[in-house]
Amino acid sequence: MKQIDELAEWHAFNQETMDALLEDGSQADADYSIEHHFAGQDFDQLEKAAVDAFKAGFEVSDAEEVYLDDGSTAFCFDAIAERKLSREFLDKDVEALLHIADKHDVVYDGWGTYFMPRGEESDEMSDDGFDE
Repeated sequence: MKQIDELAEWHAFNQETMDALLEDGSQADADYSIEHHFAGQDFDQLEKAAVDAFKAGFEVSDAEEVYLDDGSTAFCFDAIAERKLSREFLDKDVEALLHIADKHDVVYDGWGTYFMPRGEESDEMSDDGFDE
């Protein structure tokens, strides 16, 4: 089964995650650094996926080797884009990245971002990101 076949589930994830961020008080109109996660066992395949993600307009982090619970290793990188919390943008990005993952036989492992507090909450945050 191709990962692109799970596109509807990823669209639902995008909506649920956006709703949770906004419900928790994150800014609706802020620019977010959206980090899309990729992983794979074969470094060369992962590197090719990173090149395609870069060509698709994403900033790409350096690949890292991670040690899994079973003692094996995997490689991972993030494809990063600055976006508003918008289903249109997220759905489009996820679809493009699923195609890249399928093309290179690596795993698209979802996305994450940082909480962006609204109004007074953001004023209460110190420079290190923790409440004062």
